[in-house]
Amino acid sequence: MRRIHIPLGVCLALSLSLSLSAQQTASSSPQALALLQKSLAALTGDQSITDITLSGSVRRIAGSDDESGTGVLKAIAGAGRMDLTLSSGQRSEVQNLSATTPAGSWSGPDRVAHPMAFHNLLTEPAWFFPAFAIARRLSNSGYVATYIGHETRNGQAVEHLSISHTSPSTTSSKGLSFEHLSQVDFFLDSTTLLPAAITFNIHPDNNALLDLPVEIRFSDYRPVNGAQVPHHVQKFLNNSLILDFQADSVTLNSGLAAANFTVEAGL
Repeated sequence: MRRIHIPLGVCLALSLSLSLSAQQTASSSPQALALLQKSLAALTGDQSITDITLSGSVRRIAGSDDESGTGVLKAIAGAGRMDLTLSSGQRSEVQNLSATTPAGSWSGPDRVAHPMAFHNLLTEPAWFFPAFAIARRLSNSGYVATYIGHETRNGQAVEHLSISHTSPSTTSSKGLSFEHLSQVDFFLDSTTLLPAAITFNIHPDNNALLDLPVEIRFSDYRPVNGAQVPHHVQKFLNNSLILDFQADSVTLNSGLAAANFTVEAGL
């Protein structure tokens, strides 16, 4: 697959350089920001978390393929990596938004790296660890958070928030809305404010206008050095389960850096 070049990279760089007070505080709902701050506090406790590594068992479903194995998920704020060892071989995916130019890549058992389209790098690289997803949106400029309301989702009472990244130029010549491409919705448990799910869209490499809904569900929260970490993470695409991960061990602050998330051929 070829990388699709969309004239939004400059917009991303410019909007990321804007101040938090100028963009987020002025435009975001105070209720949404308060809920996000409380959720982050519930997730991290008094911990300062710089990186996380989750290791455990995994099940991957892709069409008629249904296989199990082991997985290692790693993240820092702005970058995430998934390495799976399955019966068919190894599969990897890495996204790094902390570099000058956002980049991502995936590989299958043949270990050939395939670049991810730019429009699929605008949501959340650390999708399996909600603390980083929230912290990045609270600390970075340009994000606008909206409180949608109290809902019931998957039988659970939740508070629904929607967050998008603004841009000096909101729509490209191809009709692509930067806010829409970067939108992530958070569903916080109404009692604990721990994230129960997040949703966002991915798109075919050659068609950023076609939305493919993704839902990440979090459960089995357990304390790890004062933080609350979801040990059960499920990923759905078009309402079908495609990944089911159960963590056996969690390591915080092991010294991972951006170099551990380098996107290169062969991964």
